[in-house]
Formats: sequence, structure tokens, C-alpha cells
Amino acid sequence: MTALTLSTSGAATLRADALVVGVAKDAGSKTGTLVVAPGAEAVDKAFDGGLAAVLETLGASGAEGEVTKLPAPSDVKAPVVIAVGLGPVPAKGDTYDAEALRRAAGSAARALKGSKKAGFALPTESAEGAGAVVEGALLGAYAFTAYQGGEDRLAPKGAKSGKDTKLPLGEVVLLGGKPRDKAFKAAAERAVAVAEEMNRARDLINTPPNDLYPESFAAVATAAGKEHGIKVQVLDEKALVKGGFGGLLGVGQGSTHGPRLVRLSYTHPKAEKTLALVGKGITYDSGGISLKPAGHNETMKCDMSGAAAVFAAVVSASRLGLRVNVTGWLALAENMPSGNATRPGDVLRMYSGKTVEVLNTDAEGRLVLADALTRASEEKPDAIVDVATLTGAMVLALGNRTFGVMANDDAFRTSVHEIAEEVGEASWPMPLPADLRKGMDSPTADIANMGERMGGGLVAGLFLQEFVGEGIAWAHLDIAGPAFHEGAPYGYTPKGGTGSAVRTLVRLAERTAAGDLG
Repeated sequence: MTALTLSTSGAATLRADALVVGVAKDAGSKTGTLVVAPGAEAVDKAFDGGLAAVLETLGASGAEGEVTKLPAPSDVKAPVVIAVGLGPVPAKGDTYDAEALRRAAGSAARALKGSKKAGFALPTESAEGAGAVVEGALLGAYAFTAYQGGEDRLAPKGAKSGKDTKLPLGEVVLLGGKPRDKAFKAAAERAVAVAEEMNRARDLINTPPNDLYPESFAAVATAAGKEHGIKVQVLDEKALVKGGFGGLLGVGQGSTHGPRLVRLSYTHPKAEKTLALVGKGITYDSGGISLKPAGHNETMKCDMSGAAAVFAAVVSASRLGLRVNVTGWLALAENMPSGNATRPGDVLRMYSGKTVEVLNTDAEGRLVLADALTRASEEKPDAIVDVATLTGAMVLALGNRTFGVMANDDAFRTSVHEIAEEVGEASWPMPLPADLRKGMDSPTADIANMGERMGGGLVAGLFLQEFVGEGIAWAHLDIAGPAFHEGAPYGYTPKGGTGSAVRTLVRLAERTAAGDLG
């Protein structure tokens, strides 16, 4: 894990492998002149005030996330200066946007892979800015290397095979971060906790399904609970049968790895509100009997991203000591085809007592979530938020970087959407049209797990709403698009698992602790 140091050293005097500075584009200039951002004054001075001119000569534009490397002058102790673009210069009186700082720090950290230590002299006029730089740098430095660089038994002794794996940036030194200022220190500590837990969620998402299955995921949660003072209860197959959790059992019965329902409970002695978080945890989704075609199942290890986000959020709440009770529910199952698997046409009796006709076994996430939502509702929390890589329809609607937000309360949906935007997670409020409910009518059971094809993401939300307790504010986050990134890394977003929704859930818990649930 990349370490963090808050330093009072000057940017030019810090001994490190590289020094990161920010540059921006002056929107008010007709020529688009580069501007050196606050924090880099000493470095600019070492270039005789010509750092921006040198960068322009090298083709730098100041565009957000753009990285330009150049040798440092003799007055700078670090041998390399990395200039990262921040986008347009803020309007007079404004500061740099937190998300722009987060992405810039992430881009720089990715460029520093293999380095031991780097100083970050980006704009940190506010505690929020300092926290954004720390968060972005730690998230950008992330790398999943657990399965790389192994020894080849047929190679000469001591030789390595596979990729030449470079380690992530070893240490981030935040310059200008006022380490003795309580607000700055708190912002940095918060950023470290959230980034580390978000990276742990990424690790879980990236872990191959032969190593991460319901039982092993539950073991990870149990170990984290002991470490962070979180109560953990794991319901195995026998307990699920005894409790009547037909959704979880129906989805998981085709696999040799049985399902689990994991309850994580963080409590604060002075808490006045309780927030319940429910995560879809399909550790591998083959589609079941409704088998996915080739080309659609290679990344289905990521179908537990919702559970990973919930797990990370509960641990973050504990590490931050938030004055709120947070309960996490991980609905874990592996969806596989076999002679024991649920068939299209089967009817499951859910934990709520409601019966569901399964028309498509690849619409399994809503089945495990339904059981967990009902169970979570029994404890009468002030609000429930579920997170799931639920539908391809949501990806078609919103693309790969934006998640949908649905809710049974318009004000709560608005609050969750605004919180997501505040922390830098793109989201969009979506409706739950009542007319789509009729498409799930079943002649055999109380409801079918499929409805109209058009608006499929909204149909899934309407299905889940049926299992939320009366009078409880509920929101559903469909993160199918942004949960797993298959393209080239950008900003602080890596290839693979992203940890989508973790920051939204943590900020929601913070708002709830402050009495501002929405």
C-alpha cells in the first residue's frame, strides 16, 4: 500500500524521485497560455519563471489529466518534474475543483509507477483540496499484481516469467498540506481511510472467481470485522434454508460453492440514525441455465462489485468513527448451470414469503437482493441503499462511467445523486414508472423476475422496490457501467475493478451522522 507523508518542506528542497506540479489553461487568454498552478511557485522560480513556456514548447496544453515529464533544474532536489494538467484556470475567487485535483493526482501517480517517493505540489489552499490530492494519488497508485511475476518451473533457477511487474508508487509526500492544521490533517486521514478501503474493494473485484467465491468473500469480511471492531454474522446454506431465503438459495443451488448472507454491523454509542447498505455479491455470473453467450462472461467476476462497495463503506465508517450505525448486507452467491440449477419456469419462495417465477436465470441479482432487502427492512433502519451491477440496460442508457439512481422517495433520490456528484462519482436520477410494473405480472406466482425489455433497468428497480419495508426511504444504485473498466486507465481509474459507489456510500453515512439524511 502506498504510504502518505504530510510535509512542510519546500517543493524545490524535497529529496524524492520526482516532483508533481499542476498547470492549467488560462481560459481568458486568446492564445490559451499555460499557467503554473499554486504550490509550484518554487519550482517555477527554479526555471527562472519559465516553467509554463518550457511546457508549452514540449506541447503541453494544460488539459485535465495531461502528464508531461521534464528534467528538473539544478535548484530542484528531485531529478524529474512531472507537470499534470488541471484544465481551465478557476474563475476569480474560486479554487480548483476537487475532482480535477483528484484526477490530476491520480494521473501523476500512475505515471510514477516504479518510483519510491514523489512530492505532490498541487493546489491545496483548502483542506478539501488537500484531501482530494491525497485521495487521487492513493487511488491512482493502485495496481493489482497478486497474480503476476510468478516463477516458471521450467525456467533456469531464479529466472522470472510473465510480466515485468513494476510496483506502485511507494510514498506520496503532500507538500503545502499544513500537517499541524487539524482540518488538513483530518482531511488527509479521511482520504487515506476511504482510498485504502476503495482499493481493497478493487482487489476483491479483480480477484479471480476460483479464489473469490461466497465462502471466501465471507471469510475476508469476517477477518476485517475483527480488525476494525465490526460485528459480522455469516448465514451459511443451512441457516439460509432454515430462514427461508429462497432467492439466495435459488440462485446459488447450481454451484458447488454455496451461497452466503453476511451481515456487517458498525455501531456508534452516540448514533441517532441507522443506515442499511445492501450489496449484490454474485462472485461469478455465468447466467445459469440462461447461459450468457461467449464474449459476455469473461469479466463476470465483477458481478460482486456492489457487495465489495458495501463492505468497503462499512469498514470506512468504522475507521472514521462516524456517529451513525451502519449495517451492511452482502448477498453472496455463484450463478452456475448444473443439474441442480434453477430453471426458467421455476418458482422461488422468497424470504418475504412472496413467490417469484423465474423467467430468466440471468436476472439473478434482483433475487439475492430481494432477500437481503427484506431482511434489512426487518431492523427498521432510517434508510436503505442497495448497490448492484444489475442490468445491461443501465449501461445502454447511461454509458460506462455513470450509474443510475432510483428511489421510492424523490427527495432521497435527489440527495443521493447530489452526494455522488459531490464526491466525483457520475450518476443520474432515474424514474420508477408505475406502468412498467404490470409487465412482471405472473399467472403462476406473485411476481416474475422479468418484465418489459424496454426500460429493463427501471423494471429491475421496480422489482426490488417490492421487497423494501413500508415507510423506509430506499435508493437503488445500478453501477453496471462504472464498476469495471475495460479500457485504458485514466485519472485515478485503473483498468479492472474501480470501487464505484464506495465514496458515495461513505459520504451518505457522513451526512446521516450529521443529521442531514435528505
